[in-house]
This record gives sequence, structure tokens and C-alpha cells, in this order.
Amino acid sequence: MKKCVLSVRRSFAIAIFLITTPLMHAEKTYPEEGWEDKQSPFASERAVPGGRIVISSGAVPKSLNYLLDNNTFSAQVFGLMYESLLGMDGETGEYAPGLASTWTVSDDGCVFTFTLDPETQWSDGMPITADDVKWTFDAIMNPANMTGPHKVALAIFTNTPPEVLSSNIIRFTASEVHWRNLGAVGGFSIMPKHCFENADFNRINFDFPVVSGPYRIGEMRENLHLDMARRRDWWANNKESNKFIYNFDTIRYLFFTDSDNAWESFRKGRFDLLPIYTARIWARETTGERFDRKWVIKREIHNRKPIGFQGFAMNIRRPPYDDVNVRKALAHLLDRKTLNETMMYSAYFLHKSYFEDIYDEENPCENKFYDHDPDTAARLLKEAGWEYNNASGTLEKNGRPLVLKFVSNSGTSDKFLARYKNDLAKLGIGLEIERKDWAAWARDMDEYNFDITWAAWSAGLRKDPEGMWASVHADNRG
Repeated sequence: MKKCVLSVRRSFAIAIFLITTPLMHAEKTYPEEGWEDKQSPFASERAVPGGRIVISSGAVPKSLNYLLDNNTFSAQVFGLMYESLLGMDGETGEYAPGLASTWTVSDDGCVFTFTLDPETQWSDGMPITADDVKWTFDAIMNPANMTGPHKVALAIFTNTPPEVLSSNIIRFTASEVHWRNLGAVGGFSIMPKHCFENADFNRINFDFPVVSGPYRIGEMRENLHLDMARRRDWWANNKESNKFIYNFDTIRYLFFTDSDNAWESFRKGRFDLLPIYTARIWARETTGERFDRKWVIKREIHNRKPIGFQGFAMNIRRPPYDDVNVRKALAHLLDRKTLNETMMYSAYFLHKSYFEDIYDEENPCENKFYDHDPDTAARLLKEAGWEYNNASGTLEKNGRPLVLKFVSNSGTSDKFLARYKNDLAKLGIGLEIERKDWAAWARDMDEYNFDITWAAWSAGLRKDPEGMWASVHADNRG
């Protein structure tokens, strides 16, 4: 990977470099000439501001601070409260001004300088400054703070600390060129230094008195709902790109720990919008008079949004999951094809890559597909030192039976685990299930306190395997 260094042998070379820099166009300024702020193609001038929309959400997260709790719901809510230096054009996917009105990128792709929009301000009237940006960066990179996934992309900017050049200009210098550098420094949400600098960052979870974005927390009732209230004094209300898109005075999220309960509540008219992630509900239960009369609209929205994935996650810090043969065997005992056909109405893709949608017919994925194959599973387990005990009917190693301890955060997975438990039992493997609420489950994940669990990963617009799988922060909590 290209390093961002300058090597010179004589002092006069430095002098020549400094003199000729303005003529060499050592940096490029964005947005490029001719760019204009324009109305979002997804906005409608017929939309009348006001009212309330009620949306189903999952269980209450352990934190609404997305920098601490890396889940899609916290990301959505946090993004309504706190903005980043750069935004994104929803139609082209190109970077656009956010808190920063302009930015420059050096020719070598390592130095990024952001100038904050002079109109930016916090909800308490204080200006948003370069000090806020640096404080947030430092908070993320502080080893004591549980901001694990966010450290990965920003670590490249730590060799040279961010430089506050003025109250509204900040410079980041990367140690090497990387395709995600601009998105990394331009994409993290900025928090107010004057509000949180004396707080324990790991305890900033649900109280956000000062914000910068279009919404603030209106009311939160534990295990019931969260209300986000529209800010009429948002500094960016009058920008063309923000017109007709932040319309609701209140966005209410109803918390549900179980998708079936959410569906029943929706059928009773308790809320307005329900994303359906359960194939059975979509295939068999979205019928009846309300749908026939179009009182309830059912829509599949086809787009090119990256697809996430879900499956079993094993903690390879613990035996026996640290043995690759055991992990392969457990994969061969999961009959994904039958589960998809009988319980998921063939609505899911069976993956053999975390990023399967980047492949096509001309560039196929060459990874092995793990079929349901108990014989291969038995062979792999034997190679790993596990032997079947005829007397006890269990698979053992060094006198200890193989028992999987599965921690679940939802009853939805029960039907899948029942089938898996039967297949495991045929080889003498036990399965114990422990159920926890979302917050307790998330804490266990942060502390690596689990054996095996069901987990899901969303997919970013710009896929970055390092953010998910890089081992450099493997021993850091969070």
C-alpha cells in the first residue's frame, strides 16, 4: 500500500518543493466547480410538514450512542441528532457538503482539510468548531472508550494527530493511502465538546441535550417507545437539499422484542410502517380485506442497496470453536437449504461469501458451499479428537461431552434451533439455549462473553471487510 511520506536528500530540494507547490496543484478542492445544492430527487413538494409517523423498531438497544452501540437502529437515531463533516448525494452516491462546506484532498491522497460551514451551530446556539471535530475523533480513538468498530478506519490518522488550523478548519493526515480515507474522516458523527468533555464517554447512552441535526429526543419510555422531535431551529433547514424531506414533527419508534408481536400490533393499527423481515409473515399473512382494499399497502422495493447477511457466529476465542474442523463440522450440520425452503419460503439467498453481491457470472465466487453433510461433519469432528461414547450417547473429548451453548436475543430463532438441535443430537452433540434481552445480549457481545449466537450484519454502501473482520482490534472490548 502506498505510504504518505516525502523523501528528500538535499536542503535545496525542500526549497524547490516549497516554492513550486502552488504551481503543482498539490491539492484539489471540493465540491468541484459548478456544484450546486439542489433538492433531493426523493423529496416531494406536496409533502406538508407536520404530523407524526409511527414505526416499528426492534428491542431497546443498550445505547443510542452509535459510536458505542454499532447497530442499525442506533445509527439511524444518532444520525438524526448528529451530523458528519460530509453528507452524500442520495442519487449519485458522491460526497456532498455536510457540516463542512468545502474540503481539500492532497495530490498524494493523504491529507484532508475541512472547512466548516459558517452557519453551523449546536441546538444551544453555540457554533460548531474544529475543536468539536478533534474532540470527537480523540474520544473515538481513546483506548478506554468502547468504540471498537469505529477505531478501525480512523486508526490510519493517528500517527499525525488532527490539526486544528482555526476555529472552523481542521486537517487530517493519513499514514498511507486507502480508498476509504475520505469517507472515514468525513463520515463520523461530530459531538459537542462543551457538552460531553467532562463525561464518561462510555456512559453517554440516552441523554443528548445538545445536538446538531434535524431531530432531537422528545421522549423515551423504557421498553415502549422513543419519540424524535423535529427541530424548527436546525441550522440547515433552509438548504435546498434538506427541503421536503424532514417533514414529520414527531417520529415515534415502538419497541418490540418479537417480530410476531410487532406484526399483530401493526394489524391492529398501532403504527404506520412495518419493515417485514420474517418470510412467513410476508408470504402467508399479508392478506385479507385490508390489503384487498388497499387500506394497507404491501410493497417490495427493488433496488441496488447492498444486502446484509445473518447466521451463526462462533466465538473462536473459546474451545472448541477455536478448532477450524469443529467450525466446519457445525456448518455441515446446519441444513440451510431445507430451512430456507420449509421455514423461509425460499426467500433468502444461501451465502458462501460475506459479500456475495459483488460477484457475477463473469466473476463467480469460488468459495466452498457448505452443504448439509453429517458424514463429513462426523469425519471432521473425529479428526479434531472427538469420539462417540456408546454408553452415554454423547460425543466426547478428554472425557468431556460436546455441548453447544447458544445465547439468543429473540424467540424467532427457536424454530431454526429446534431443527439444528435434532441434527446435532444424531452425532451426540448437545445444544443448550440461553435467552437474553437485546441490551444484555449486546453487552455479552462487547465482552466476548458467548459461545455461539445468531447475529446479523448490515451492508454498507462501500463495503469494507476491515471494519468487520480486521484482527488489529480483536482484543478491544466493544
